[in-house]
Amino acid sequence: MPSGLMALLDDVAGIAKLAAASVDDIGAASGKAATKAAGVVVDDAAVTPKYVTGLDPSRELPIIGKIAKGSLRNKLLLILPVALLLTAFAPWAITPLLMIGGAYLCFEGAEKLMEAFGGGHGHDEGPVSDDPAHLEKSTVAGAVRTDLILSAEIMAIALADVAHQPLLNQAGVLIVVGLGMTVVVYGAVALIVKMDDIGLHLVEKPSRTAKAVGRGLVKGMNWVMASLSVIGTAAMLWVGGGILLHGSHTLGLAWPAEPVEHLAHAVAGATGPLGGVLGWLTSAVLAAVLGIIIGGLIAVAVHQVAKLKRGKAAH
Repeated sequence: MPSGLMALLDDVAGIAKLAAASVDDIGAASGKAATKAAGVVVDDAAVTPKYVTGLDPSRELPIIGKIAKGSLRNKLLLILPVALLLTAFAPWAITPLLMIGGAYLCFEGAEKLMEAFGGGHGHDEGPVSDDPAHLEKSTVAGAVRTDLILSAEIMAIALADVAHQPLLNQAGVLIVVGLGMTVVVYGAVALIVKMDDIGLHLVEKPSRTAKAVGRGLVKGMNWVMASLSVIGTAAMLWVGGGILLHGSHTLGLAWPAEPVEHLAHAVAGATGPLGGVLGWLTSAVLAAVLGIIIGGLIAVAVHQVAKLKRGKAAH
C-alpha cells in the first residue's frame, strides 16, 4: 500500500509538472504572439473610437463596454473554435477567409470616403432613426462587425505563431491573446474618449502643473476627437489593404505584395533613424491605396445592385 501511494504521488507530481510546463509554454507563446499582433491592435484602437464620436458623452463608456463584450464573443465564441477547426481540418481556407474580411474592411472604408465626398449612400439600410436607443444599438452592431475582422486578423497572427504546438496549447494561447488584446484595445479606447473629462478634473486641482496639463488635454482632445473618424477610416483601408496584400502573397502571387515590400524596405534603408517609421508608413499608404481601389470597386458594385433592386421593386 505505501509503495502504491508513493507511485500515485509520483504520478500526480509528474502531471503537475507537465501542467506547469504547459502553462509556462502558453504564457511564453502568448507573449510572443501578442507582440507580432501588436500592429493590428494599434489599428483596432484607431478604428474603434470613431463609433462613439458625436454621441452623448454619458453613453460613451457604456457603448465601449458593449463593444468590448461583443469583441470577446467574437474572439472566444466565434473565431477561436472556427480557427482551431480550420487549423485541424482545412488550413487552406484560413487565408481566403481573412481576405474576404479584408475586402469588407476596404468596402467599409471606401464607403466612408464616398459619403465624405458626396458620392456614397451608406449601406442603403433605410432612414436613420432619431431614437437614441436604436442609434446606440446600430452603432454597437457596426463596431462589433468591424471588430470581427480585426479580431480574426489578431487571432490568425497568434495562431500562426503556435501552429506547431498541441491543440490545447493553441487554444490556451488564443484565449490569453484574445482576453489581453481586448483589455488593451478597449481600455485604450475608453481612455481616449474620456481624456477631456480627465482634463477637466485636473483643471480643478490647486496645482499649476495639473491645471496646465488639464487645459492641454481639454484643448488637445477637441482636435483628437475631430480626427478620430478620419483615423478610423484610414485604418480600415490600410488594414484591409494589408490583409489583401499579405493574403495574395501567401497564395503565391508575387504582385503587388513584393513590390510594396521592396519599396518599403528601400525607404527604410534610405532614411536612417526614421527608417522604421517611414518604411511602415510607405507600406501602410500603399496598402490603403489598394484598399481604396478594391473597396471602391466593391462599393460601386453594391450600389448598382441596390439600384437595380429598387428599380424592380418600383415596377
